[in-house]
Formats: sequence, structure tokens, C-alpha cells
Amino acid sequence: MKIVRETLAMMAMLVMMANLHAQAPAVPPQNVAQLSASGSVEAPQDLLQVSLTTTREAADAATVQNQLKAALDAAMTEARKAVLPGQMDMRTGAFSLYPRYGRDGKITTWQGSAELVLEGRDFARISATSGKIQTLTVNQATFSLSREQRARLEGEAQAVAIERFKAKASEIARGFGFTGYTLREITVTANDQGYVPRPRMMAMEAKASAPDAPLPVEAGRSTVLVTVSGSVQMR
Repeated sequence: MKIVRETLAMMAMLVMMANLHAQAPAVPPQNVAQLSASGSVEAPQDLLQVSLTTTREAADAATVQNQLKAALDAAMTEARKAVLPGQMDMRTGAFSLYPRYGRDGKITTWQGSAELVLEGRDFARISATSGKIQTLTVNQATFSLSREQRARLEGEAQAVAIERFKAKASEIARGFGFTGYTLREITVTANDQGYVPRPRMMAMEAKASAPDAPLPVEAGRSTVLVTVSGSVQMR
């Protein structure tokens, strides 16, 4: 019985000490510096995406749907001749069908649209194929970085950002009279704004005057920005 009482007393003392410790005010960190550094790399955009669309309108929905299907089937048949994985891929895009109403609130006609998207790294192949498709017209062409190109640029930009962060941390530590530093916490982020493509299309109206002519396009450049931020303990 005595042993039990002693054990309970000891447990109560441990709980009390834990509570006192938990209530003790936290000591703010000393000699800690917050900083950030960035690295950026620019490279040519290596991915082209061309969107081709068409619209149809008729008195009934079935007619519009059949017209769109025929136009899309013909475009896909032509595009398949040039498909080469990675160099030029093909996929269908948006397909919509909706009614149009008159002043009396009744349906007057039906309208719809269909889209075909060509995407890849072979600009010449995509450009030539776009010019050969007669049942759809070019709606938009954009350039961007491929996944592989983006990953490579991120790695290069990250290496630059890390070296700049380390140099900055050493400089700050020396400026305050310390001999060095240790890392406390680090965050690495890639700035999506660096991926915004800057599309450049030249004489897009040329297709109207020469239906079979390749679509004239020219890629721009994209910048990938990586930022390293965090805190260091100066010592």
C-alpha cells in the first residue's frame, strides 16, 4: 500500500512539473535572419498548341450535331496522317450544342461548335497539318515549355537560387560579426508567372488567301523563376 501511495505521489509531481513547463513562456529565437534569393533561366518555347474550330447553325439540334461531326471527322482524318507521338499529337477539344431563343422565348435555331487540338514539338509538321485541314479554321495558337524543358530549367534556376541564398546568408552573418550560420527552415518555390507563354503568330490571315499553305508561326521565349526563402541561425 505504501508503495502505491509513493507511486501516485510521484506521478502527481511529474504531471505538475509538466504543466509548469508547458505554461512557461517560450524563449524567442535569438540571432535569426530571414532572407530569400531567386534564380531565373530563359529558354526558347519548345511546345506548340494549335486549336482549330468550327461553328454550325440550323433549325434543329440533330442537323447541327451531324454537321459538326462530319466536319470534325474530316479534320481528324487529315490530322491522323501526320500524327507522331511527342512531335504532333491530336485530341478533340470542346464540343457544344445549345439553343437560340427568339423574343417570344421559343427556340428559333440551334447552334454548336467543335474543336480539334494539335500539339507537339514539331512546329513545321503542326503548321503544315493546320493548313491542310479545310473543315475547321485556326482559332488560337500558343507556345509554351514542354514538361521536360520546364523541369530542366527549374533545376538550373534552383541551383542558381540556392547559391545566391548561401552567399547572402554568409554575407549577412559576417555583417553582424558572426563567423557562419546554420539553416533553420527553407522553402523552395517556382514562380508560375515565369511559365506564361508569349505566343507569336505571323500573318495568320495567310491561310485565308492560300487554304493549303502552312500556318506561319514563330516561337518566343519563356523564363522560369525559382525562389529560395527561409531563415538561418547566425553563429
